Amino acid sequence: MDLTSIELPGSVIQGVTRSHGEIRIRFEPAYLIQTMTGSEERTRWRQNIVLIFEDAELLEGESLELPATCAGGDVTENVYTYRDMVPVPLESRGRAGCDLTLEGSDARLRVEAGGVRLEREDLPRYIEHIRKS
Repeated sequence: MDLTSIELPGSVIQGVTRSHGEIRIRFEPAYLIQTMTGSEERTRWRQNIVLIFEDAELLEGESLELPATCAGGDVTENVYTYRDMVPVPLESRGRAGCDLTLEGSDARLRVEAGGVRLEREDLPRYIEHIRKS
């Protein structure tokens, strides 16, 4: 079994849109880390993704200067808080949100929502093999 997660630091936030109670955060590209069960080595990939919050409210980030590189932060899904990463796949109803920081800025992107899901676009593209040091 493979484990895949999005590495938030370094991923580029291309845009934030609001429509009909949804807030969509577009990462172009997002950087993914893939680990194969039983292996100590990992691989890095890039892919465009959209993090979609449903029944959502934008608490901070109304006037961000985008695109901007994400410096990290938290994505919450019910009782789980994912720091500097997002598991793939992700789809959940219930309390959700994010609190992301941007490189070179004090600005934050904060969302509270009633659900979250992740959409991947196209196919992931291989970048490199990460060997254990």
